[in-house]
Amino acid sequence: MTPLTTSVALPQRRVRRGLVALTVGTMLLTGGAVTQLTTTPASASAKASAKAAARVDNPYAGAKVYVNPLWSANAAAEPGGSRISNQPTAVWLDRIAAIKGVAGGMGLEAHLNRAVSQGAQTIQLVIYNLPGRDCSALASNGELGQTDLPRYKSEYIDPIAAILAKPAYANLRIVNIVEIDSLPNLVTNVSPRPTAVPNCDTMKANGNYVKGVGYALAKLGAVPNAYNYVDAGHHGWIGWDDNFNASAKQIAEAAKAEGSTLANVHGFIANTANYGATTEPFFKIGDTANDGPIREKAKWIDWNRYVDEQSFAQAFRTEAQKEGFSPDVGMLIDTSRNGWGGAARPTAAGPKTTSDTYVNGGRTDRRIHLGNWCNQKGAGLGARPQAAPAPGIDAYVWVKPPGESDGASKVIENDEGKGFDRMCDPTYTGNPRNGNNMSGALPDAPLSGHWFPAQFQELMRNAYPAL
Repeated sequence: MTPLTTSVALPQRRVRRGLVALTVGTMLLTGGAVTQLTTTPASASAKASAKAAARVDNPYAGAKVYVNPLWSANAAAEPGGSRISNQPTAVWLDRIAAIKGVAGGMGLEAHLNRAVSQGAQTIQLVIYNLPGRDCSALASNGELGQTDLPRYKSEYIDPIAAILAKPAYANLRIVNIVEIDSLPNLVTNVSPRPTAVPNCDTMKANGNYVKGVGYALAKLGAVPNAYNYVDAGHHGWIGWDDNFNASAKQIAEAAKAEGSTLANVHGFIANTANYGATTEPFFKIGDTANDGPIREKAKWIDWNRYVDEQSFAQAFRTEAQKEGFSPDVGMLIDTSRNGWGGAARPTAAGPKTTSDTYVNGGRTDRRIHLGNWCNQKGAGLGARPQAAPAPGIDAYVWVKPPGESDGASKVIENDEGKGFDRMCDPTYTGNPRNGNNMSGALPDAPLSGHWFPAQFQELMRNAYPAL
């Protein structure tokens, strides 16, 4: 797991986000079930299984969601961790070896088998291994080089799709979270943007993000009981006017690449492994302080059109529909680490003396800057996984397993392809992407995806709602 990416606001404003689960009940969106893709089962029993697993509108509705026993064991081993160790979290397939299982861990089939034995209806998988992965970050770099699209197809996506299509799993609702941090990078971090990163320019030019995502959607979408949710960044990255529609268009382009169609996208996910508040209770984007509209004046908002993830997700859903996606698409919001509870949580709006005093006094997201994404100090568990919590939202989910690091706080040699990102260093004084502010990262953090007990304890202490 890793840190997420970057974001750009108007003129030269850009934010970066941090990277990488759940139970849920539900609300139907507009209309009935998504049309099932046609397949050619090899036998009558396969046909029966495919029919039994016909897609529903919301894969979390009334469903028991798979609890990853590996994460659950880590959580339960921590003092107080048994309070949340039964929560469903996502299974990350972040390298080819993860398909069979890394270092004695469970592989994909083992997780699917355990989901069946648990009596789960829904399992969540993170598909995360694009060539040149996360071109604007270091802690989340992957194993495949920028031109390794053939390997991505044949050694990664094809084996995953073959396993998911097995009749033994036909009655599971398989939710695929598709390639976090990839497509929005092609909007915000390429030339001529002031936030351009050479690696992102390369991935834009060679087309391997678009081709890779399209291929993944086509292959996984051919599995009748699979549900593909594409990463749409978060409000502090994509919420600005110059990023919002452009990101919806970029995702639509990828969804039509490599033989895929828009029908292979069941929905989108916001705030994956990030820290943006689900809702901000004490101010809204249209508010005005004594010095004027907060959207224009408050440094925290900085002309963004959204102040939280839910308003962003609902608006992005509408924007995606304008680009041709189904009226039935739904949104997921990762609430694993965006609770921001504890003693520092505001209980009322800030004074309206200025826009900054109003917003900073009342915001529940206590990060130093919206662009900070790595192992954020003061964060807490957010809303527990839940189906259909709001209009257009299929579920609140814990895709980033709480307690798993975003990235190492110092250089650590490894064979996972992960680099050292200064945004994970608590002594780093920042860069233009985060307004030259401190990183806000916790010290002594391990590599991304590795267990981080100190962070887990802080997340529990600052949970909102409290544990």
